[in-house]
Amino acid sequence: MKKIGILFGQENSFPQAFVERVNQKAEKNISAEFVRIDKVIQAEPLDYAVIIDRISQDVPFYRATLKNAAICGTAVINNPFWWSADEKFFNNALAEKIGVPVPKTVILPSKELPDDTTDRSFRNLAYPLDWDGIFNYVGFPAYMKPFDGGGWKEVYQITSLDDLWPKYDQTKQYVMMLQEEIIFEDYFRCYCIGGKHVRIMQYEPRNPHHLRYEHGKAPAAKKLLETVKDYVIKLNKYLGYDFNTVEFAIRNGIPYAIDFCNPAPDAEVTSVGQENFDWVVETAADYAIERAKKQKDGIDNLTWGEFVKTGAAGVPLLDNEKKVVKKAAKKDAEVGAIDHPVTDEGTIKTAPVKKAGAKKAAKK
Repeated sequence: MKKIGILFGQENSFPQAFVERVNQKAEKNISAEFVRIDKVIQAEPLDYAVIIDRISQDVPFYRATLKNAAICGTAVINNPFWWSADEKFFNNALAEKIGVPVPKTVILPSKELPDDTTDRSFRNLAYPLDWDGIFNYVGFPAYMKPFDGGGWKEVYQITSLDDLWPKYDQTKQYVMMLQEEIIFEDYFRCYCIGGKHVRIMQYEPRNPHHLRYEHGKAPAAKKLLETVKDYVIKLNKYLGYDFNTVEFAIRNGIPYAIDFCNPAPDAEVTSVGQENFDWVVETAADYAIERAKKQKDGIDNLTWGEFVKTGAAGVPLLDNEKKVVKKAAKKDAEVGAIDHPVTDEGTIKTAPVKKAGAKKAAKK
């Protein structure tokens, strides 16, 4: 009997519904249950063919346990080795390399020194930073958020230079991203399971949490939805995530990937609504059974992304992808969002224009 386990924390509705649905399907020699761990011994397997991981991002003991299980043959969803290495700033860089539009983003060092470091630990870091170059590139309004964080923890909306400094002072030891704000006319949150099953949900992130799926907008155009789906699959193909959500802000008809590092995405019925909940339970159950059938003891049964397997840097854009990137840049230029041309290869030439207040910022 092959067992499928789900490892979870405070959530309630999804884990229970997932286990019940797998068992209702009554696949021969496959069952599902909540993971139970009573000891972890190096290089010894857990008794699970597949484990759905919903909590190890918050519990280091679980992350280490899952890595040990993975090297013994458990198919862990998501890959705990890649999840440990991944972060949002890298994801943005990867998206640019594979032709998915993203907001202009930079990374900032932590305001406070990390524990066990001194000024001498940062002798390779210029002081002051090139604040002129940073602000000319990102512009305002912007968002500042942890480069590797999840959810809306330590997220700041920045309206101007004067607004930035007191908020940056509050960020303690967090390494922050400063990211262009995309003023959007529509927004999507998309489940992606197995790198191929996509559920596109219109979403309103400015609503209270329990009302964000009640967007009140007209259905989106078919062509836009097709582009969004293609981007979702492409991002997860390169990242190697089996279970993830991708968020897009739509500006001038162009989908910008805002957040796509959510390997334990919200799936509570009270948050996502019954129809979305039913889809994610059914699709996750089918995919876990698929992985259990393919799983073989003692070998690597993890999913590895195309970036890890082949490297994404330097991958040429397809003709249709070049057109999308060039179209995005052209429309942004028309509304003053960017002021640099696009090459024939579909990449953007950076040529920032000086903006008022940058010299003042450089003195900070």
